[in-house]
Amino acid sequence: MRVKVCGMTLPEQLEQLGGLGVTFAGFIFYPKSPRYVFKGLTTSQIRKENNINKVGVFVNASIEEVLHMVDECRLHMVQLHGDESPKYCEKIADYVSVVKAFRISENENIEWMVKNYMDVCDMFMFDTMGAGYGGTGVKFNWNMLKDATIGKPFFLSGGIEPGDEDRLNEFATLPIGKGLFAVDINSKFEISPGIKDMAKVKEFVTKLNSKY
Repeated sequence: MRVKVCGMTLPEQLEQLGGLGVTFAGFIFYPKSPRYVFKGLTTSQIRKENNINKVGVFVNASIEEVLHMVDECRLHMVQLHGDESPKYCEKIADYVSVVKAFRISENENIEWMVKNYMDVCDMFMFDTMGAGYGGTGVKFNWNMLKDATIGKPFFLSGGIEPGDEDRLNEFATLPIGKGLFAVDINSKFEISPGIKDMAKVKEFVTKLNSKY
């Protein structure tokens, strides 16, 4: 199962990810985030890292800014985590693969939520609804996805932590699990914001994939 580690800020930790079996590194280009990428990394350092797929996370940024960072950092994918419209997503998707993030609250109509984005995004991400745009470190009820017809590969995010490996593998066996493209981890694998506990990351990836 693919794993994305989001909120990377240290060059030495970024260099380690590929060797741990992680598929994606996430960089948060949102200045209000405690994991803002430029607190510890430069565009040059990100650009030079070639051993992992690089995902830029943006929140209501201008199209020009997003495309500039895609070029500067040689990003493979863009994750849009704000209130971006379908038209906005389409313009970005003409240039780079787009993951549109949706923040899920109780009793959400998933199919209605994603409907207008089906033709303009490559993938979706489902995260937990919070007060702001950042991650909450809290899980939403994954069962809300079970009966939804999503029709796109998706990332599962929101409070995923050490010990969730069996539950994630069980979710992957459900019909909806066929669309599970990757698992997104962040705050539950940190020493402090942006500083990852690499031993926890390694153990999680190993356990998650031990049945494959």
